[in-house]
Amino acid sequence: MTEQNTRLGILLMVATTFVFALQDGISRHLAGEYNTLMVVMVRYWFFAAFVVVIAARRPGGLRATARTGQPLLQIFRGLLLAMEICVMVLAFVLLGLVESHAVFACYPLIIAALSGPVLGEKVGWRRWGAIGIGFIGVLIILQPGSGVFAPAAVVPLLSATMFACYGLATRFAARKDSAATSFFWTGTVGAAAMTAIGIWSWEPMTAPDWGWMALLCVFGALGHWLLIKCYAVAEASAVQPFAYLQLVFASTMGILLFGEALRPNVALGAAIVTAAGIFTLLRSRARAAPPEDPAKPAS
Repeated sequence: MTEQNTRLGILLMVATTFVFALQDGISRHLAGEYNTLMVVMVRYWFFAAFVVVIAARRPGGLRATARTGQPLLQIFRGLLLAMEICVMVLAFVLLGLVESHAVFACYPLIIAALSGPVLGEKVGWRRWGAIGIGFIGVLIILQPGSGVFAPAAVVPLLSATMFACYGLATRFAARKDSAATSFFWTGTVGAAAMTAIGIWSWEPMTAPDWGWMALLCVFGALGHWLLIKCYAVAEASAVQPFAYLQLVFASTMGILLFGEALRPNVALGAAIVTAAGIFTLLRSRARAAPPEDPAKPAS
């Protein structure tokens, strides 16, 4: 992987987080006006169409892309992500973008904590320390012992836990299936599940909101396309820390467009969670790096 490709990957990740933040902002608007299940359902229709087109263009077409030896795991992944999106969009409505993303930023820490018992990966004391510090940051955001604690504050924490489990299931599935196969099952299973649930919550939408819905679907597809391109040109460990910029972009949008406030405890907690998450990612990258060859001359 060249330095130029890594730089391109970072730029693509920044663009990805910005597009996903725009998607979150539109989701917050639409879910505030219409049923969350319906909003997510329509979003998934476009997402499913997108993954089918991508799969059809691959060698072997749809049949080869969809082929898997672990269909139950792939169905579980698709259902879990669909539920997680519903929970997160609900968090946007209940708490806003700022606090929802501040709490959701802890999901890499949950992945790191569960990667040992679930995937058998070794987690050293440094990463355990970062995980513990990160969850102190979450407690600072939630303020569970204060009189201002709202039960709704646990909704984005539930979403983060679900997304972490989805990430672990994806890593487990990757041992046998390609990324294209997992991507295909994610979109199609999610669309089928959301249609079965969301069709009963259908509400008529105004013409302007249909425009926002169309933009939401376009941003969703564009964000996933950018993410695919990002991972195609750079290692995930090199670009993943920049995914935290979604917290910055979404929070800025929440403050400027939705009149949300950035409370001091949320800012402090989010900073702690982000720092702990980045440290955990960097430690994972360092452990995954091959040992240096002592016979290799220094550059």
